[in-house]
Amino acid sequence: MDKKTEKYIINKLRTAGCVFAKDEARLLISEAQTLDKLLDMVEQRATGLPLEHIIGWADFCGIRIEVEQGVFVPRRRTEFLVQQTAALTTPESIIVDLCCGTGAVGVALAKTIGHIELYAADIDPASVRCARRNTTLIGGNVYEGDLYHPLPPILHNRVDILVANAPYVPTDSIELLPQEARKYETRLALDGGVDGLDIQKRIASEAPLWLALGGHLLIETSQKQALQTAKILAQSGLIPKVTHCVELDATVVIGTQISRVNTACKALT
Repeated sequence: MDKKTEKYIINKLRTAGCVFAKDEARLLISEAQTLDKLLDMVEQRATGLPLEHIIGWADFCGIRIEVEQGVFVPRRRTEFLVQQTAALTTPESIIVDLCCGTGAVGVALAKTIGHIELYAADIDPASVRCARRNTTLIGGNVYEGDLYHPLPPILHNRVDILVANAPYVPTDSIELLPQEARKYETRLALDGGVDGLDIQKRIASEAPLWLALGGHLLIETSQKQALQTAKILAQSGLIPKVTHCVELDATVVIGTQISRVNTACKALT
């Protein structure tokens, strides 16, 4: 690729508002097989289509994760969710990834920990397709359906780790998100209801029925919502703990299952 063409692409991306125009230009150049394809990719990016949707993959925890257009792109902040989960997990653990999207969290956990027994679920068909492709090499079990509904009942009281990057954006705040998210990613992956906590409440309410004693539920949330998320976990009988990473601007709330009888009763009330 000649310098003139590269400079043209960088300037076009920069004019379109791409903060990392030079890095994006080089990535597009490396991915395009022909000049015509490259120029088409640049035009797509200039209109606001996420870079990951254009090239078909996202870098997450140093892993190339396949991403289809319309599917939620795994964010760097979610790497903190992986870090917190990995610290509580041992090889052979049974892990359930709810609202799994592309399956990035499960794949990153398998790379970090070693062999895990992974079950993942998402309600979005396109996300499920991506997750099945991404988890093939680690033997992941991916189900299409609403939260716990498609999971095999044999997992009741046996899950060591429940992990969820569930939608937590309040409905009225979706229009304030960057164009890449609000226009090109499925609303199912963003909309958490009026206060952003609807899906978290549903996950927490059933968690005690699936977790083993000593098991953990980890939920990514915002720093602003963290105390409310912790309260939701406590109301389901889990012992909550709030963790935050300044560098990634990421917050994870961890709930621990310490009592089978009490938590099960609370989950059903």
